[in-house]
Amino acid sequence: MYLYTTMTDMISFLPEELTTPKLHGYLLGAVGPRPIAFASTIDTNGNPNLSPFSFFNVFSANPPILIFSPALRVRNKTTKHTLENVLATKEVVINIVNYDIVQQMSLSSTEYGEGINEFKKAGLTMLKSDKVTPYRVAESPVQFECKVTKVEALGEDGGAGNLVFSEVVKIHIHNSILDEKGSIDQHKIDQVARMGGNWYSRANLGMFEVPKPLSSLGIGIDQIPERIRISKILTGNDLGMLGNVEQIPTNDEVANFVSSQIEIRTLLSGGERDQIELKAQEYLKNNDVLSAWKVLLAH
Repeated sequence: MYLYTTMTDMISFLPEELTTPKLHGYLLGAVGPRPIAFASTIDTNGNPNLSPFSFFNVFSANPPILIFSPALRVRNKTTKHTLENVLATKEVVINIVNYDIVQQMSLSSTEYGEGINEFKKAGLTMLKSDKVTPYRVAESPVQFECKVTKVEALGEDGGAGNLVFSEVVKIHIHNSILDEKGSIDQHKIDQVARMGGNWYSRANLGMFEVPKPLSSLGIGIDQIPERIRISKILTGNDLGMLGNVEQIPTNDEVANFVSSQIEIRTLLSGGERDQIELKAQEYLKNNDVLSAWKVLLAH
């Protein structure tokens, strides 16, 4: 086994010698896997907001305290809607992310404009909370309703964190993830965590990759045609991938794709919608999102 034991085996830096993006990359590449706080907030006008944060953990059981940290944007030092909302309302719901919703969670991290409902864009269900105003994510296996007791800013420059101290006032747990003793089964909850770059870790399986949402806006699941959205075969993750394209392929692009693919023409001639959706799902599993779109639109 090779051991890192000598100075020549390492590169070393002082933090001030690195740009913030480079330092950010080293920190996130080294500190992981990190749990994800899927934070639901609401602004003073009643607009819901939903965004994931991987600077997150549980820090106390009595009182029950969760802390997550929305950082100032590196490029312009501006604040995220989540931070603005918790400062104004002092409430948040922290939803736990499992593998079934990881693509939808990733899509929601797209920086949509103020007032845009990420629940709708990500195709997730808003569930009314009992103790706080922000909505819960119905698809999340565990949901924590929280009162924000303190927000501590760690700096004023881009990349600086803001610790949001969130006291749990009510917990909701899906029965499907409980074992026979009523405890959370670590296999059934099927959690995911963030690592460096585009990488995630699946707690009960291993690493997998989810490309970051486009720098331009993904169309969102709400813009997917209804006949595709209501599919009994395509999963939430599948729809999340479809919703992360900048634009839907044109009729000409679909026609050219079909004319060049004998297998697809044969499949379409059979007229079996289930088989067509299964083919699209196969493309999605290979990260070929545009081909999946073209197959679905061709029918």
